[in-house]
Amino acid sequence: MLGCVIHGQDDLRVDELKAPAPGPGQALVAVRYGGICGSDLHYWRHGGVGDFRLREPMLLGHEVVGTVLSYGDGVSGPVAGTAVAVHPAGPCGVCPECADGRRNVCRDTRYLGSAARFPHVQGGFAAQVVVPAEQLRPLPAGLGLRRAALAEPLSVALHAVRRAGDVRGRHVLVTGAGPIGCLVVAAAKAAGAAHVTATDLLPAALRYARAAGADTVVRADAPSDPGWPPEVDVAVEASGVAAGLNACLGRVRRGGVVVQLGMLPPGPSPFAGNLVVSREIELRGAFRFDGEFDEALDLLAAEPAFDALVSSVVPVTEAETAFALAADRGRSCKVLLDFGT
Repeated sequence: MLGCVIHGQDDLRVDELKAPAPGPGQALVAVRYGGICGSDLHYWRHGGVGDFRLREPMLLGHEVVGTVLSYGDGVSGPVAGTAVAVHPAGPCGVCPECADGRRNVCRDTRYLGSAARFPHVQGGFAAQVVVPAEQLRPLPAGLGLRRAALAEPLSVALHAVRRAGDVRGRHVLVTGAGPIGCLVVAAAKAAGAAHVTATDLLPAALRYARAAGADTVVRADAPSDPGWPPEVDVAVEASGVAAGLNACLGRVRRGGVVVQLGMLPPGPSPFAGNLVVSREIELRGAFRFDGEFDEALDLLAAEPAFDALVSSVVPVTEAETAFALAADRGRSCKVLLDFGT
């Protein structure tokens, strides 16, 4: 079977792998689609994500959907042939964070396709993968595998909006209209936001933000654009650059909430911290997700408009082309690898 393996910086290969067999407590899944994430691109272009560096070849991918093939001993689940999404996180369940109900920041989690541990946690970009059976989620009625591949990034967006608090009737600013930013737009609208403004440097990204439900889109490098709101109630920073965070801090109202979702570059990042003090802005982080995964699947099943955010589906045999396309935000939003025959 074929798998998409990163061997080092700029060394992405489609390798022939041995088909796995499920052990006790595990399920074997035939993967159909895998969404290429920003972290996958970082492993490809930089050999790591932040402080997590590659130390051995690693199967990439944590946004995967497919069908159940079989189970190992001592476990059952959705019957063979059932379409499923795979929740990529395996929190430890015993650390203080897990005990406090914050499993998304578990200090000992296992996350598909991550070099945070050694040996690395192998990912899901292969024709068949073995995962803990408890991480399978049957797809709701009416939800196809292609749209379901957005479940993981949509869960990230839902968690970020939840971290912002009640956004009903509020004006929400989203800086950065990449795949995650666009899904934050959709999540904010689904949570009852009255108006969502999205910003980005690229016209193509702003078109995708419109498709996701943004009421107003503005060029991030045009501060005099009349589309910029004088102030907003909530801002979600999804670009991963300090300029985006400064835009959020400068536009949110006094006593408002800013959620930092985008991963900033490693090391110190200068930002307008005095505004946090003088305007009593609440600055909150948002990292991954937990129970939002099931909510994401239900939302995807209810809203066909999410299909517009899947910009390309590329066979796994052309993985490097797919990664280059995903890295070009002027030509793509969410790019999926297709592992089907």
